[in-house]
Amino acid sequence: MLGTVLLLLALARPACPSPAGAASRRAEALKRLLEVFGMEDPPPPPAHFKQPPQYMVDLFNTVANADGVTKNPDILEGNTVRSFLDKTHSEKMRFLFVLSSVAKSEKILTAELHLFRLWPRATDGLRRHHFCQVSVYQVLEKTEPDAPGRRKLLAARLVPLQGSGWEVFAITQAVRDWTEDESSNQGLLVTVQGVGGSPLDPPPLQFASGRDHHESKKPMLVLFTDDGRRGASLPTAGFPGGSHTLRHSSLGAGLTGLRSTRSLDRLQPCQRHPLSVDFEEIGWSGWIISPRGYNAYHCKGSCPFPLGENMRPTNHATVQSIINALKLSEGVSSPCCVPDKLYSINLLYFDDDENVVLKQYDDMVAGSCGCH
Repeated sequence: MLGTVLLLLALARPACPSPAGAASRRAEALKRLLEVFGMEDPPPPPAHFKQPPQYMVDLFNTVANADGVTKNPDILEGNTVRSFLDKTHSEKMRFLFVLSSVAKSEKILTAELHLFRLWPRATDGLRRHHFCQVSVYQVLEKTEPDAPGRRKLLAARLVPLQGSGWEVFAITQAVRDWTEDESSNQGLLVTVQGVGGSPLDPPPLQFASGRDHHESKKPMLVLFTDDGRRGASLPTAGFPGGSHTLRHSSLGAGLTGLRSTRSLDRLQPCQRHPLSVDFEEIGWSGWIISPRGYNAYHCKGSCPFPLGENMRPTNHATVQSIINALKLSEGVSSPCCVPDKLYSINLLYFDDDENVVLKQYDDMVAGSCGCH
């Protein structure tokens, strides 16, 4: 896959003003590059400036370095994290999340309801109680969701009345139901009661709503999925080291430049070289939040006989090198300089519905090169 990406990047930015043929090649290259990222068309940038949820920004920074390269491959169970904001914008404890952007092929792993607990109001209930019971229900019937049989309990626990901050409730089964049958999505209902289930009027605990509170505190559904797109060619791992500075102009120099350097490549030993991908330069900065680009690296150079350990040759490459050097068989070339370790990268971006998505892509960075 990486070799295909490198060729596409070389085509994506012509070295000089392009005629119609070059423009067509560029469009085709960018289309193929979108396919590498699992998309048919680039999502449109948000109509108005939108601040991504801090949770998603923090998760990206935990999983990846500044270039998006995975630094901790064990954090995410799947390869996609989607966030959805509440669509009801109501003061009541009713929430609705539209999941139309979730593909049928995605495997739902975990779904979480994130609610921001506000500082409690000074009431008699606060003085009498230290905790209250918060319950999350899946609404089965839109009308009269409080009636028996018209809601299903998903999660319930005691929540302290003192302090503020995020409360997270697992609602995986409800989301699985909704993705299998979109019409069954009638939303969620949250109730606040006393420790023994007694009514509290007014309830001393409140959560931020989607209408009257800051963007950073709005109710949110976080969905962890796996889309089945996994690299299988080489082992992947977290990137060894920190962020790497990107060179703005190194997004490929066109086919002519590539051909002119091939003779020089044969004189240089096989090694890794920078290859910067700048999302602004290829017109994707409007919908990609982080990173602004990344260093894909590429492998070039010769694999001359005899192959030393620094060439990281496979046994097969060593035998091929010997056969080639001794001319024991016609048509056998010397081994090729290729990536022998690949790392994944992560993108944080706005999808077609302006939801913020974190997605991990395997086999996107050449970690090291060898003669194979």
